[in-house]
Amino acid sequence: MSNMQTVRLPEELALRLATLARATKRTKSYFIREALERCIEDLEDAYVAETAYEEFLKRGEESIPLEEVERRLGLAD
Repeated sequence: MSNMQTVRLPEELALRLATLARATKRTKSYFIREALERCIEDLEDAYVAETAYEEFLKRGEESIPLEEVERRLGLAD
């Protein structure tokens, strides 16, 4: 089942999208879906990381330098 969304695009981006769609004989919706599928996982990961970092700061925990983590894991040179 599809779900319709309305998105306002800056004119330049809308023109680029229309040009790409015409050149490839695909729909604008196709490229919008493609872009979202490629981008949304990165956005989700960034949100999760930001939330985890904010929680870390709130707890006031002490950070461990990268060099120490590498040493503990046996990754140090």
